[in-house]
Amino acid sequence: MNNRDIIVMGLQSWDIDIGSNCINIAREFAKKNRVLYVNRAVDRISWYRNRKDPKTIRRIQSVKGLAEDLVQVENNLWTLDPRIVQESINKLPGLLFRRFNKQNGKKLAGAIADACKRLKFSDPVLFVDNDFFRGVHLKEYLNPAFFIYYIRDFLHLQPYFKKHGRACEAAIMAKADLVVSNSSYLAAYAQQYNPDSYDIGQGCDFTYFSPDRTYEIPDDLKTIRQPVIGYVGTLVGFRLNIRLLETLAERRTDWSFVFVGPEDEDFMRSRLHQMKNVFFLGRKDESELAAYVSYFDVCMNPQLVNETTMGNYPRKIDEYLALGKPVVATYTDFMVSFEGYVFLCNNVDEYEQNIQMILQAPVNRETVEKRQRFALSHSWENAVLKMYNLYNTLTSNGKGR
Repeated sequence: MNNRDIIVMGLQSWDIDIGSNCINIAREFAKKNRVLYVNRAVDRISWYRNRKDPKTIRRIQSVKGLAEDLVQVENNLWTLDPRIVQESINKLPGLLFRRFNKQNGKKLAGAIADACKRLKFSDPVLFVDNDFFRGVHLKEYLNPAFFIYYIRDFLHLQPYFKKHGRACEAAIMAKADLVVSNSSYLAAYAQQYNPDSYDIGQGCDFTYFSPDRTYEIPDDLKTIRQPVIGYVGTLVGFRLNIRLLETLAERRTDWSFVFVGPEDEDFMRSRLHQMKNVFFLGRKDESELAAYVSYFDVCMNPQLVNETTMGNYPRKIDEYLALGKPVVATYTDFMVSFEGYVFLCNNVDEYEQNIQMILQAPVNRETVEKRQRFALSHSWENAVLKMYNLYNTLTSNGKGR
């Protein structure tokens, strides 16, 4: 796909504080195409509840005409803060939700079409990342030359999306000319609704996780006793196995368990906070994370096994491996693809046994380099190239407008 105009929209706005697949893909698109990245339009509830949040303030200023709605942020890449207010409709019953969601979609499409006109976009390709609520009606209102939907999570199972999510996601996948995912598990799920659904793999941005760099130990790690068993990422109870962590930390008081990232209420209320060998270091800037991982003796990803996590591609695994670290993770259907590079565990006993084995084994340089090569093969360039190849095949067979 070269010299095309592409509209990109996802759940995460350009100014998000954490890493984003959608932003990474948009940047890869922009190497050879012009890209319009659509930020989340402010909704009526957020206008009042979050009006002091800097991101919401920017959206409101755009709506009021006090700030530019269309801004060039990189070469070939613009962001749009739509000058509309979306109705907050998630709690409405099905019929009313569908009616108002269609109105929201029409308003959003109008703002996007206006920005495309100002940018002189021609026959754009539409790419929607997991945003089935806002995106479900964009194809009919924007009439793009080709529509790609990207599924990277079972988002419709999460509490906020559960009421209307499954129906909306099924509808948007059926409308798409191509559905792509970051795992074979999710691709198989999508094929129920669209036969042109494919796994393109996962990319990872290794800007801050370079195996060639030497990192200084962070100050708040210096006083923590080794060995350190560490986790980096958002700590949420419906994704991570809190009970397993509590049991493991109780058994192994000679190990230090370090968590780097923001916590939800489930973690805040957990017994982990009462344990002297457990340390919560809080949210860190993305540029700081590799320094923490570098000084973990073992990295972990203790997922809960449920519908949400079974097909999930945890990017942190690639980040851990890029630095050559040994990793223990919960066995899921998807994680089998990491077998040979990650120690997979079915229960707390296997976590303890594998960590013990890792700590007792000498560091093997060949094993470290093997992990690094495997992780670095998961680039956004490779993932997007697979998407381009699928696009070229389908368009040559008459798919799209």
